[in-house]
Amino acid sequence: MQLGDHPDLALLTGTEMRAAERAAFARGLPSFEAMRRAGVAVADAIMARWPAGRVGEVHVLCGPGNNGGDGFVTAATLRAAGYRVTLHAVRAKSEYGGDAARAAAMWQGDAPRPDIDIIAALDRSAIVVDALFGIGLDRALEGETAALIEAVNRATATVVAVDIASGVHADDGRIMGAAIAADLTVTFGWRKQGHALQPGAEQCGEVVVADVGFNADDLAAANPTCRLNQPALWASAYPQPKPTHHKYQRGHAVIAGGAVMTGAARLAAHAARRVGIGLLTLAVPPEAWAVYAADQPGAIVRKSGDLAAFASIAGEERITSLLIGSGLEPDGTTADLVRTGTALSRPTVLDGGGLTVLAGNSQLTQGRPDIVLTPHEGEFGRLFPDLVARLSKVERAREAARRTGCTIVLKGSDTVVAAPDGGSVVAAGAPPTLATAGSGDVLAGVITGLLGLQMQPFQAAAMGVWLHGQAAESFGLGLIAEDLPGRLPAALANALAQKG
Repeated sequence: MQLGDHPDLALLTGTEMRAAERAAFARGLPSFEAMRRAGVAVADAIMARWPAGRVGEVHVLCGPGNNGGDGFVTAATLRAAGYRVTLHAVRAKSEYGGDAARAAAMWQGDAPRPDIDIIAALDRSAIVVDALFGIGLDRALEGETAALIEAVNRATATVVAVDIASGVHADDGRIMGAAIAADLTVTFGWRKQGHALQPGAEQCGEVVVADVGFNADDLAAANPTCRLNQPALWASAYPQPKPTHHKYQRGHAVIAGGAVMTGAARLAAHAARRVGIGLLTLAVPPEAWAVYAADQPGAIVRKSGDLAAFASIAGEERITSLLIGSGLEPDGTTADLVRTGTALSRPTVLDGGGLTVLAGNSQLTQGRPDIVLTPHEGEFGRLFPDLVARLSKVERAREAARRTGCTIVLKGSDTVVAAPDGGSVVAAGAPPTLATAGSGDVLAGVITGLLGLQMQPFQAAAMGVWLHGQAAESFGLGLIAEDLPGRLPAALANALAQKG
């Protein structure tokens, strides 16, 4: 999976974007032309969504640098198209320099400083264009600037951000003191990581990417290693069933079940089967066998009273993937199961209690690129306490993958999947309805099923995360974990229809 195959899915840091810009300018793209195209692109996006006759005034807020320059172009373009435009600039037009000065000259008229009271009073008929700060912001916003941002957020006007919502850090999505809450963000060339990572993703609203003259060579100069998680990256790797296939050619997964929280492994089993695994065995404590056996007629349920029994079941030649941890207590018994399971050299997902017992036992995953770890933030903090302070979720997941040699699925509304080689994807916009008991077990089961179909760990994890989110999205409000497996076939069909 090469990023160059899908440049539209690249997620850049601010540093990477600046490298792409330098490459573009060095090969002959005039920097002012890129600025002009950016400003026009923002205006085009507004004109396509909100025709001049259907909106009131457009208020363009221009910051002190090149983002402000984009705003001047947007304002001039909209006024020429018949919009009523008021431009507010944080400095006098004569104080702008470089390309921003040329852009400011395009605006024929006054450019008063923003009036906070006027901005805060704007109603639904108005549009605010946020051209205050772009992807280069590296300091906390405070004082008058923070007050202006808060005024924009108090208004009921539609807000369109230029490149990124002002106050959102382009690398990690954190809020730099205060941040615009935009309805639409028009960015240039490629998305930035801050558009996909929370809380920046929520602040940016809908993100559209405009072409301002950058090309594939410019992206190669930036060399980004993070992507937006979409089917084009992995759908072609999914092994679709063939007329000659029988169930033993579609993989055989084993899931370790617990004696108390039996629902977790059962949810995982249902999900693994729905994504195409040929056979699935639940290895469960004898005292809970009846609960599991009565649940899914298509699953095999075997008694696993001790480690030897589990090793015998999970170690059979035809077994192609394991899931250990869903519904298991983080105790010595689970630790023994993890040791036994990881010694079998099968592609393995470690989830729930299976993750917690890794703290202090990280040697169990060393040299095992076929293991996928699926922590939420709390579990991640227990496994990698020294990484919690790192600002970027992508950086944290990458470092954890490098240390363990495993694929990391750092869960959340902006789940990051990271591979040991540094590659990563961000699954932006996971439905908040997934915040329900058992949904993580379903995800673990989906990934286990895809691993059992002999997909590569990074591909299986990325695909699993996407399918999980799509299943939830298609259901809507009222979702419980039991609803998810039944939605997976439609999500799978949707993914395969989009393969690159």
